[in-house]
Amino acid sequence: MELKDAIAVVTGANRGLGRHLAGQLLQRGAKVYATARRPESVDLAGVTPLRLDVTDDESVLAAARIASDATLLVNNAGISTGTPLLAGDPDAVRLEMETNFFGPLTVTRAFAPVIAGNGGGSVLNVLSVLSWLHLADLGAYAAAKAAAWALTNSTREELAPYGITVSALHVGYMDTDMAGAIPAEQKADPADVAAQALTGIEQGLPEILADDVTRHVKQTLTTAPNTA
Repeated sequence: MELKDAIAVVTGANRGLGRHLAGQLLQRGAKVYATARRPESVDLAGVTPLRLDVTDDESVLAAARIASDATLLVNNAGISTGTPLLAGDPDAVRLEMETNFFGPLTVTRAFAPVIAGNGGGSVLNVLSVLSWLHLADLGAYAAAKAAAWALTNSTREELAPYGITVSALHVGYMDTDMAGAIPAEQKADPADVAAQALTGIEQGLPEILADDVTRHVKQTLTTAPNTA
């Protein structure tokens, strides 16, 4: 997909990776709707701030009506509560699924007809190495991202007849607020990750693996799971 003159909707664009994606889309010549639950928190010059809460169906539908010229959707908004599946708060587990799986599903369902009506385009889902690497302490997040990987693969097939490509971005820890407790030397630069993601969209890649850890984990998917 050519990003120059694309019309992009980026969820969670007020900070972190989403802010880098929105800014770099502008640099590549796209028009950008930068969405957030509080659009006043979007501080990027040149974007169009837009209210969108991925857990609020009405706000998603309202955003799709406003951004009716969209040709690219970036499902970036997400949370990590650090909740294990068995010992953790069930409400936190549900919140992770609502935000990280049902959120992008709801947004994609709203925007896919818009993008198709505009002649086709692309969807990028921001996933994680934890789509495949399922750590006990982050069980809720891993389960939600694994489900989002399935969502990505299923909708890729479903949307292909409408001229819409669907890509997944997988990455480990990034230097953003979400990974604030992780030592800096273990984190990827979100600006670099954003650049890889956008180049991957331009090339039509189904999966973009943004760091060495993620590439290694993907290669080991055929090995036996950890039973320790």
